[in-house]
Amino acid sequence: MTAAPAVVGGHLYLEQDGLVLLGRRHPDAVFGGSLWHVLAGHAERQESALDCVVREALEEAGLVLDPADLTLVHTVHMPGSGPDAAPRIQMFFRAARWTGEPQVLEPECCTEWKWWPREALPPDIVSYTRAAITAIAQGRTYTEPGWT
Repeated sequence: MTAAPAVVGGHLYLEQDGLVLLGRRHPDAVFGGSLWHVLAGHAERQESALDCVVREALEEAGLVLDPADLTLVHTVHMPGSGPDAAPRIQMFFRAARWTGEPQVLEPECCTEWKWWPREALPPDIVSYTRAAITAIAQGRTYTEPGWT
């Protein structure tokens, strides 16, 4: 067998007072149209997952993060969406601190930000995001949906 390259996704898990920040994906988004999802993006070539989360938080929502305040709390490993698609490693980082209030800065990707009770997430949420949030609440650090 040969090693398969993987797409790395950096995800920001913000929780305060039992509320989790989710954004509604634009209906025409390539991934997850009209679904709720945590702030996320793909790591660019030669970019760490931490740097990806810091960059995406600023670009998408105007939130300023220090990588030193981020802790890896969950990893989702899933197959690609087709037979030739690369598998995906989705890394969820919890921020101990941040500066700013979430703003819609990329309306073509996200149409609104909303704080949801962790125990009452919306029904129309990205499935692996729901699985990750549930696992984080249970103290589990790894999920691998979709593998047979």
